[in-house]
Amino acid sequence: MLVGGISESVLGQRYTISGFIRDAASNEQLIGANVYESSSLNGTISNFYGFYSLSLSPGEVRIIISYLGYENQLHAFKLTKDTVINFNLSLSSTEIEEVTIVGNIQSKLETTQMSMIDIPIEKFAKVPMLLGEADVLKVIQLLPGVQSGTEGFSGIYVRGGGPDQNLFLLDGVPVYNASHLFGFFSVFNPDAVKSVQLYKGGFPARYGERLSSVIDIRMKEGNAKEVHGNFSVGIISSKLSVEGPIVKDKTSFMISARRTYADILARPFIAMANKQDENGSTAGGYYFYDLNTKLNHKFSDKSRLYFSTYLGKDEAYSKDKYSADYYYGTEHTKYESTDKTGLGWGNFISALRWNYLLSNRLFSNTTLTYSKYNFEVFNEYESKDLVNNETEIDEFKYFSGIEDYALKLDFDYYPSPKHSIKFGSSYTYHDFKPGVTLFKYDYGGEGNSIDTTFGDVKIFSNEFVAYAEDDYEITSGLKINAGLRFSMVDVQSKTYAILQPRLSLRYKVNKKLSLKAGYSKMTQFVHLLTTSSISLPTDLWLPVTKNIEPPISHQIAVGGSYQLPKDLMLTIEGFYKTMDNLIEYKEGAGFSGTGTGWESKVEKGKGWAYGGEILIEKTLGKTTGWIGYTLSWTNRQFENLNFGKVFPAKYDRRHDISLVLTHQINKNIDIGTTWVYGTGNAYTLGVMKYPSLNFPGTYNNYYYTPQITEYESKNNYRAPAYHRFDFGVNFNKQKKHGIRTWSYSIYNIYNRKNPFYIFWDTEYDFKNDTSKPVLKQFSLFPIIPSISYSFKF
Repeated sequence: MLVGGISESVLGQRYTISGFIRDAASNEQLIGANVYESSSLNGTISNFYGFYSLSLSPGEVRIIISYLGYENQLHAFKLTKDTVINFNLSLSSTEIEEVTIVGNIQSKLETTQMSMIDIPIEKFAKVPMLLGEADVLKVIQLLPGVQSGTEGFSGIYVRGGGPDQNLFLLDGVPVYNASHLFGFFSVFNPDAVKSVQLYKGGFPARYGERLSSVIDIRMKEGNAKEVHGNFSVGIISSKLSVEGPIVKDKTSFMISARRTYADILARPFIAMANKQDENGSTAGGYYFYDLNTKLNHKFSDKSRLYFSTYLGKDEAYSKDKYSADYYYGTEHTKYESTDKTGLGWGNFISALRWNYLLSNRLFSNTTLTYSKYNFEVFNEYESKDLVNNETEIDEFKYFSGIEDYALKLDFDYYPSPKHSIKFGSSYTYHDFKPGVTLFKYDYGGEGNSIDTTFGDVKIFSNEFVAYAEDDYEITSGLKINAGLRFSMVDVQSKTYAILQPRLSLRYKVNKKLSLKAGYSKMTQFVHLLTTSSISLPTDLWLPVTKNIEPPISHQIAVGGSYQLPKDLMLTIEGFYKTMDNLIEYKEGAGFSGTGTGWESKVEKGKGWAYGGEILIEKTLGKTTGWIGYTLSWTNRQFENLNFGKVFPAKYDRRHDISLVLTHQINKNIDIGTTWVYGTGNAYTLGVMKYPSLNFPGTYNNYYYTPQITEYESKNNYRAPAYHRFDFGVNFNKQKKHGIRTWSYSIYNIYNRKNPFYIFWDTEYDFKNDTSKPVLKQFSLFPIIPSISYSFKF
């Protein structure tokens, strides 16, 4: 394909127009801005760093730059040599409140990329959410092809994939644990986010290492012209974001912090309770926090350096103190004891990135990254006999985690208007800690102490990746993106090398209709072992090993995009995906607190998913939003699970509907509504109980007969359908130093009792001395109002 670009250069002289496209007010790079020449209709778009390159024949040219929400720019001149032009676009002079900056409608018709959604940042603030907490992943859950799993949690399941099959990238760095508060909220603070792209299929070769999706999140770079910020207070947390120049138009910064304060609010109540106990005191709580930072420095128009970090942590803790005096006749003993318990987990990532323009057609990006996720639970007990000077220490700790060091080289090459080539390579060193337990006991003196550590040893792996892809316009109607990704990992003296071809095709039938198709092979070199339907810190990230092979998926997707009247866009897609080398815990196996011998606790199997998706979206005007519908089937099969028979995955959901609308009433008031409907989750429920043949057991001196539960099949019961309606309103007012906003929202406005989990119980009729089994459900979220305040300056 590159040969075609070279031959074009030979046949006719071309000159290259290149440069950067930025926001005139903040100097932020604009991603995906359209650049085209009006006479030849040749064009391109700016990359993730605002860079564009367009080669044209010499002569009179009319270059038009457009980006939705901004004023178009026209630059007419005579092209006689390679030319560098940087464009600074200003926000539209029309009613800015009516503009939603989400990209050009035409881009969906022109691009070869399918199964990708560019999510408007403005939606995070306007769509009503649980407890009024704006959340990136919960907006993604509202898109077709994406399922939410358990109500209120931020986990996502994409086109039949599991929670470990989603690659979360924050400024290009993998984030292993993407949730706070056991999954209620995601770690991505919307105030720090610049762009969000979701890939469900048709993956370009530059993405890999997960089977089902890529969520590419880019942080803000920081305003290079003046200081701006935002402060907000809600029911759950408070946030503060500040950005501005260090050296105007040269060096800028961005810092954004968020923290919950339930533990702080609970302290006075705990103190009041402690006053009632003269001998003891209790302290405890739970909190999480995020801190995003970014620095960028412009050496020249050709060279720029970025440094970004993210630090986030969840911590639950308790501390009990107790003291007492004991008298035994004439003997006196005084004791003091302290009991500390804690549970903590968190991520730390950093990226040092250098952009350098090697030529007006070749853009380079060199990145050093570090990513760490760890989990720890501990209990420390200490008791002192102050009279006899004796101390007893009892300590327990468990920790696990994963640590990555990586180097990446990426290049964008623009040989001609018909070719856009991306290629690169990366190396990653993985350090896995599957689970280690430390136990210490000391009662003073020899023979009265234990100090031991047990669990799986560290596992190290080396991963190498190389890729190349070409976006090639064959004719005015036919365009393809062909690529190849090579992934290789070395672990435990075993090497896995996998080629992953990628192909996407677009045929433009007319100005309003494009047909598309795509194929992608994906692999990943990590697993997530989980026993729960929600995201827990005890879920273990584990590598492929010499015994556990890498999972591999093949996905085919076909579809089309059609521009409807009134600025509506219709997208329809169908997909079929197979997944091999999947793992699940064996029957009865699960997290033991050690991670020891995990390979013997899992079964290997396969899965497949297929279905169709419909998305109707409106991105212009006072009323914007989308309607999404998914019809899908997701199945699994393991030789030693469910008697080897096929069973539906837990989040196999036949129907999934979402309606998301936002409306600007006037410049001071906007509203948002959400309605969702989904087929109920699959549960494994027993069909019969009968007494064990073993002898009766005893419990608290009472006799009981052990019961055996018989199961017909795995995930044999379907819970009632899930649905809810949310509503929110924002009241904005211009103040002297900024914009004040009061936000009110109601979650689950008609108080639907959606099942959180299903269980068997026994209902007794004492009058007739009878009982019968009854199926019950537990619901977690009733109608929940919320309020928050924010000030943007």
